[in-house]
Amino acid sequence: MLTTQYSSWLILVCLLVGAGYAALQYSAKTLWSKQLNYALAALRFAVVSFLCYLLLAPVIKTTTTRTEQPTLVLAVDNSQSVELFTPKNVLSQATTGLTKLAETLRGKGFTVETRTLTTGTGRPASLDSLRFGAATTDLDQLLTGTREAYDGRNLAGVVLLSDGLVNQGRSPAYSEFNFPIYSVAVGDTIPKKDLRLTGLTYNRVAFSGNKFPIEAELGFEGYAGGAATVELREGSKVLDSRRVALPAGRRRVRTTFQMTAPAPGKRRYEVRIVPQSGEFTELNNARTAFIEIVKGKLRVLLAGAAPHPDLKALRAAILANDNFDITLAISGVQPLKADADFDVAILHQLPAQGGLGQEILAQVKARKTPAFYILGAQSDLAAYNQLGAGLTIQPRGSQTDEVTPVPNPGFARFATDEESARRFAQYPPAPVPFGDYRLGPGAEAALWQQVGRVATQKPLLVFGGPQDRRQATLLTDGSWQWRLSEAVEHDDRPEAYDRLIIRTLQLLTQNANKKRLDVYPTQDAFGTQDDVTLGAETYNAVFERLYNQKIDLVLTDEKQHARRFSFANAEDGSPLHLGPLPAGLYKYQARATLGGQAQQDAGELLVQAQPLEALESKADHNLLAQLSRRSGSRLYYPAQLDKLAQDIIKANYKPVITAEEDLKDLINLKWIFFVILAFLTVEWAVRKYSGSV
Repeated sequence: MLTTQYSSWLILVCLLVGAGYAALQYSAKTLWSKQLNYALAALRFAVVSFLCYLLLAPVIKTTTTRTEQPTLVLAVDNSQSVELFTPKNVLSQATTGLTKLAETLRGKGFTVETRTLTTGTGRPASLDSLRFGAATTDLDQLLTGTREAYDGRNLAGVVLLSDGLVNQGRSPAYSEFNFPIYSVAVGDTIPKKDLRLTGLTYNRVAFSGNKFPIEAELGFEGYAGGAATVELREGSKVLDSRRVALPAGRRRVRTTFQMTAPAPGKRRYEVRIVPQSGEFTELNNARTAFIEIVKGKLRVLLAGAAPHPDLKALRAAILANDNFDITLAISGVQPLKADADFDVAILHQLPAQGGLGQEILAQVKARKTPAFYILGAQSDLAAYNQLGAGLTIQPRGSQTDEVTPVPNPGFARFATDEESARRFAQYPPAPVPFGDYRLGPGAEAALWQQVGRVATQKPLLVFGGPQDRRQATLLTDGSWQWRLSEAVEHDDRPEAYDRLIIRTLQLLTQNANKKRLDVYPTQDAFGTQDDVTLGAETYNAVFERLYNQKIDLVLTDEKQHARRFSFANAEDGSPLHLGPLPAGLYKYQARATLGGQAQQDAGELLVQAQPLEALESKADHNLLAQLSRRSGSRLYYPAQLDKLAQDIIKANYKPVITAEEDLKDLINLKWIFFVILAFLTVEWAVRKYSGSV
């Protein structure tokens, strides 16, 4: 239908303009016949009138009517448990009945489509190719995916064929569905005689030397009143074994193994129920726990030549972080015990004049412990220069400079944020030795000295020393003033000072408590049909997260066949996808270069042939009945599929008729241009042929 926003009377004006133009053009005497003259005038009249009409911006209005028949979706739980625990004759009756149901409903005008647990998004399945091989059951995803795929369509309802067992995702009982669910129950509600390990609870990380628990949950059917033997294994070695009573009137019990964490590294423990006679299956008798053993809290030796306010400020900064323990030693006041254990030492004004604290220095040197030297008025600078800490000082008498800290923008081992730099600038001046400074090979300054308003390139905080014994030096014993002034100005929160001290200790002990490259399986164990995935975390020298770092990984199976992968750890946390792997224990080794330093990590992942579908044999028909009842339907069994077809037909689902209007500007139709051009061409050709222009 042609319409325009202007008055219809203007069409008459268009016709009058066309008629006037044609009369003006063809009213004079012509060289051709009168009949041809009338034909040419009519052609001119049509072209001019239509061009005038196009000035009224006419549009073509089209209305398209569609009829959509009601759609019924057959949602089939094609998991392994359905085939494992449903009697074969019942399962055959169910699949045959679904085929007949689909034929009956199609004959009544329904559109019938099939979806399964393994159906891709928006891609219907076929009953003819139905295989019960899904390794997990996520009924919520099946129903939610159906809702999304048929959103906006005439969905009459969903026929859900399932045993009601869910072992993946959340229970569909907690979701809302806007369509009727006709549940068809299969499976077996009679419990099988079985012992199974239903769950393991443990922390993924444990501290070396500490005790940690592994709690196992046992499920049992047919063994009430007896007992089961549960073993904790590492490889072929039985670490612990216990007899667990299976009390009558219960279906689950728990038992806990207490382990002492061994040396740092990744450990794989297996908890296993010793099989008993008459068990339906032994596939669900064992589970595996992967635990990373790391060093405990960092132990810090805070040693001084004499009591000093710095010691209190440093102690407060360190204890603000829960990952550190402190041992305090003061020469001549609080001696260091010979058996003291520490990972890093803060040596305040040590080495000292007069040989104070030599016993402390001897222990630190003998253990090759990373050291943080803080120089002051009592420091023996000549003895310090012999330590190889990466800095040599040639003092000019006993003079000092009063300086404030300035971050070195070229220091990349840890970053100083703008707020910390602003707080540094507000610190009161502190004394440093006046003299000449020379950095050794590989040494870097994290802070420069600022004298008054002049920023110099004299070092204030230096990192150096050999790789096997990192060392740092702070050239002032007045930093206690910095912490005190910052606490006063910022509501007792001296965050910049505390962060500087903690980051210094972390940099000195960067591999003592955490790896900069951490690659780990995203699950404790994978099934043979799972997409095996590995997560990866990378850190800079002070353990701030890094992203988009290239990681090379070698995966080796039990037959020593190696596979190589290369990936980057994205900011969104997406893991490395290895795809499904055959059952077995795999070892992996990962390498990356972080901040110019090579890092590596290694570990294991387990792919088990044990399917989750074998863990629970008793069908949950109550869940199916609940889903149907909430949607206004009821529960059916395979023998009642004919009744189900009658109930769906009686529900009298109607087709949905939709009308869609479309408006299109007439002037945008390209063929109209060519028609007008053809008319004008014909007129010109005829006039030319007849002897006129």
